[in-house]
Amino acid sequence: MTPFDDMNRAFDRMSRNFGRMDLSDFGRMNWGDFDGMRRSGIDVDVAEYDDEVVVVADLPGFDKEHIDLTVRDGVLSIGAERTTAHDEGDESGSYLRRERRAESLRRSISLPAAVIEDDASATYSNGVLTVSLPKLTVDDGSDSHRIDVN
Repeated sequence: MTPFDDMNRAFDRMSRNFGRMDLSDFGRMNWGDFDGMRRSGIDVDVAEYDDEVVVVADLPGFDKEHIDLTVRDGVLSIGAERTTAHDEGDESGSYLRRERRAESLRRSISLPAAVIEDDASATYSNGVLTVSLPKLTVDDGSDSHRIDVN
């Protein structure tokens, strides 16, 4: 183990915290496009179809009971929380290391179209959350009835 090993581990941790960026590109980065400091930790895909808006979010390692979804005024809010613990120690019970971690993620997404909020549905499988929001349709007049003026 060299004196630089601790420093290399610190740089590795820092790199993970900056959105997995390659430190060799650090000086060449376009800082105007850098959003690593404000990332929520929830990566999403938003798709708009003829009759619905679908949001897919990556939430690996969370229990669905700890995922909170709300939609209001055209904004979908996703929240997730978890607590993990890592124990290492000897058989006598004297801990040499015990680490706990609590994680809370939040993300709000402006929806690209008006939706019927009460009809939204969601599924969670293998760490992937899929939210389906039926679009609010505006009557285009195709089923309208003509009224004659007398």
